[in-house]
Amino acid sequence: MNWETEISEFRNYLKFEKALSDNSVNAYITDLYKLVNYLKIENIDNGPQNVTLNHLKNLLESISNTGISPRTQARIISGIKSFYKFLLIEEKIEIDPSELLETPKIGRKLPEVLSVEEIDAIINTVDTKKPEGQRNKAILETLYSCGLRVSELIDLKISNLFFESGFVKIEGKGSKERLVPISNKAIKEINLYFEQYRQNLKIQQNHEDILFLNRRGKKLSRVMIFTIIKNISNELNLNKNISPHTFRHSFATHLIDGGANLRAVQEMLGHESIITTEIYTHLDKEYLKNTITQFHPRT
Repeated sequence: MNWETEISEFRNYLKFEKALSDNSVNAYITDLYKLVNYLKIENIDNGPQNVTLNHLKNLLESISNTGISPRTQARIISGIKSFYKFLLIEEKIEIDPSELLETPKIGRKLPEVLSVEEIDAIINTVDTKKPEGQRNKAILETLYSCGLRVSELIDLKISNLFFESGFVKIEGKGSKERLVPISNKAIKEINLYFEQYRQNLKIQQNHEDILFLNRRGKKLSRVMIFTIIKNISNELNLNKNISPHTFRHSFATHLIDGGANLRAVQEMLGHESIITTEIYTHLDKEYLKNTITQFHPRT
């Protein structure tokens, strides 16, 4: 058993059986190669089947000493554990050396959240007199209205817009589809984008059904969405680290703060586990105190 063959098969497993995106697959493989490279540096000529728990503990100690954050360490371990789980499933090994490997405690990192006023300020800052202005405004309104991941936004198709019903169909992680309500504001901005920008483009082949396009008539990149948001936040001098995901975080937080059912928010966000959605229940201390006072029998 050699590393290259097994990593190649693991890549196919992640892509075709687990249906992960290319970005996710590449992240898993990159983290796995940290183990491979460590074994080479230490002159440990072991195939995957000969790696022991001690090897993995030494790797963890090594990367920890380089100053890599606990969160990154946990991600690397997760990739290695997934690889050995795959080998176990394929009956290529009988014992999983990573089973007892402890993951660093990282706690929960609360996401950056914008207030409704800040969201409005960002969207209203967009200069719609510029050719791409209305497109950018529609992008921001859609991100916030639907709570989309940036990958879902750039892949959003015209054929998946059901404005009469007030829904859009989203193709999320693992090719899983879900219906998400869309606000009247977002519908209005998208329709204006069609009228003022998109209909004037020379659309490239295979991009006809993509909603948001660049000036060359092609699908926007993830980097372009980040750039749009970064430029606008710089104009406003907001003292926050804002990204496309900030709009998704804000969408979820505002819904839950407003009393939305957690399961409903989970469905709209496309989370597999309710635990992932629960991070958005970071309510303020005064609210929690009032809840205890109102409902607990011992107060």
